[in-house]
Amino acid sequence: MTLDDFQVSDRDLSDAALSQYLKSEAIAIDTETMGLLPQRDRLCLVQLCNLEGNVAVVRIAKGQTDAANLKKLLEAANIQKVFHFARFDVATLRYHLGIQVQPIFCTKIASKLARTYTNRHGLKDVVQELEKVELDKSAQSSDWGNAANLSADQLSYAANDVRYLLSVQQKLTEMLKREQRWELAQQCFQVLPTIVSLDLLQFKDLFEH
Repeated sequence: MTLDDFQVSDRDLSDAALSQYLKSEAIAIDTETMGLLPQRDRLCLVQLCNLEGNVAVVRIAKGQTDAANLKKLLEAANIQKVFHFARFDVATLRYHLGIQVQPIFCTKIASKLARTYTNRHGLKDVVQELEKVELDKSAQSSDWGNAANLSADQLSYAANDVRYLLSVQQKLTEMLKREQRWELAQQCFQVLPTIVSLDLLQFKDLFEH
């Protein structure tokens, strides 16, 4: 099914979409879940967007434990995976679909390292400043569990959460390099899978005294 300018599919990315995305240098990714605890709250949607602005929304079924095409794409070592707050999405994708996402770029970490003149690092704030676009977040806290009957507003919200990420990534990368924090940012991205492992094992404050 096509809704406006993005594709909606069930259970996995289509073969055609996978072929298209595998040609990309970077893919923006987001997830929608029933809550913030992967062990309790199920994964409902996975959204993707490439540099050409092609958006795909994959509806994940209740109890689903794998998605072969998503796994192939998100584990492809030559494609950068761009998230906003990657820590949560990477944990969710690993816990529910067994996907070991790599390599990772997190625009929230990048924003905190580069935009030290503000404490506003939510996606809405970052997109508003860097892209001059105001995201509609009215559907953020809604029921994503009934995937077959999501409203047009919900699907539009889900798509917009990835539509601007790659442009934001490019602008933040420029800022990080200008402020000589690019190498530090890369080190932060590289350690994220380890942090996710600790999160899934429910370790907290491991590095505190």
